[in-house]
Amino acid sequence: MANVSPTSRGDITTHPDVSEMRDRYARMLGGRDVTLLDGPVFLLGLYCAVSPWILHYTTSQPPLVTHNLVVGIAIGLLALGFTRAPERMYGLSWAFCAVGIWMIIAPWVVGSSPDAGVALNNIIIGALAVILGLMCAGTAARSAPTP
Repeated sequence: MANVSPTSRGDITTHPDVSEMRDRYARMLGGRDVTLLDGPVFLLGLYCAVSPWILHYTTSQPPLVTHNLVVGIAIGLLALGFTRAPERMYGLSWAFCAVGIWMIIAPWVVGSSPDAGVALNNIIIGALAVILGLMCAGTAARSAPTP
């Protein structure tokens, strides 16, 4: 029968899995600083998805409406992935930077002669995506375990 006396409960140094539990705890806490960026990334994706309706370019740029909606949903899903499994998803930080670059050039590739407001909106979204992607990649690189 196991010894469950109060004197032996507070000390886990004799537990057979203590080293594995410490490693798991260190891994779990090691990536928590990167989650500070998940909220802004999610909000950027949400704004990207709804920006055509906020800025009222649904009739002048129909292809960009669909484009921004799809890219905004993709950015939001990346943010949810960053939150759910940061140790697996932060390799996609560089892909997030690529999405930002694509958002900068998309008004001229997807749209047809966009006005200044539409172009500026996508440039700002793209620049913020690149900046947040670089911050995610940098934070993930700093918190990665060294071999």
